[in-house]
Amino acid sequence: MEIKLARIYTKPVDESGYRVLVDRLWPRGISKVNAKLDWWAKEIGPSTDLRKWFNHDPQKFLEFEKKYQAELNENSFTPQFVTQIQAQLTTQNVIFLFGAKDETHNQAVVLKAYVEAHFKK
Repeated sequence: MEIKLARIYTKPVDESGYRVLVDRLWPRGISKVNAKLDWWAKEIGPSTDLRKWFNHDPQKFLEFEKKYQAELNENSFTPQFVTQIQAQLTTQNVIFLFGAKDETHNQAVVLKAYVEAHFKK
């Protein structure tokens, strides 16, 4: 089983798996019914200040990655999140959903790497 990334605005190619929205804000124009979520883990998203600072600027991505990882390390919700994802991965794929247009430079990319690194410990 693996963690996959998908933009919530894109029609799912594969709907099988545990679908987790990892944005702090609900994506505009998406109904909760059509999202077909298993979990909205808004507490795991970057802080409002960090999100606004980053503003999806690819040139800031490396610095954003460091700052977001630091937030994850300090976030009291992170251990619960990692445990839940690890439990789901024993039986099915997990899909981290995000709203950003840039599929390479966003918090879901950082979160996936972070969670996978913590599985190895």
